[in-house]
Amino acid sequence: MIRVVLADDQALLRSAFRVLVDSEADMEVVGEAADGEEAVALVRERGADVVLMDIRMPGTDGLAATREISSDPALSEVKIVILTTFEVDDYVVQSLRAGASGFLGKGAEPGELLAAIRTAAKGEALLSPAATKGLIAKFLAQGGGPGVEGDGEGGAGGARLAALTGREREVLAQVAAGYSNDEIGERLAVSPLTVKTHVNRTMAKLGARDRAQLVVAAYESGLVRPSGGA
Repeated sequence: MIRVVLADDQALLRSAFRVLVDSEADMEVVGEAADGEEAVALVRERGADVVLMDIRMPGTDGLAATREISSDPALSEVKIVILTTFEVDDYVVQSLRAGASGFLGKGAEPGELLAAIRTAAKGEALLSPAATKGLIAKFLAQGGGPGVEGDGEGGAGGARLAALTGREREVLAQVAAGYSNDEIGERLAVSPLTVKTHVNRTMAKLGARDRAQLVVAAYESGLVRPSGGA
């Protein structure tokens, strides 16, 4: 059973999400929060697996709540899906860097929302290639923002990849392009299990919580460019 916390300052939207989630046999809503502070408390108290986190809330917003959850070792298994009205948003990129598993537009279809919860619960990233490239391109064009280390493969950002093998770099570039393990396996002529092993090793070496952070690391390091070239 996937345990879900809903964090959004709009009560009507939370109610709609609750009805949808609770209608599924493999998931249940274990708490609702109207702001980030309440969301963090609920996650700690009720052992949530996935948080649907509105990025803009009064008081403690979704970005601050994401950082707090992601920085707590006791909550390392909690996955956060950012809910946003506008996909190309600086706060979304910062949330991904802070540990969110991905993002979903508030206008998404019910089936997309349920699929997003299941995808996040499995530890996979919710990042469409087009939206990701748009986000990263905008982020880098504005100078990156707080804490960005990337300045091309030859600089400090590229040094982050020094511990990776050539194959791990290849896999990282494919992950950043939005491909699944099965798709990467086909493109590199290896098994999906081998791809998963490379992904897990790359996450461990880069200190990434999940695939979403691998995507950001690939762009920040200069391994992948916003134009899509690797």
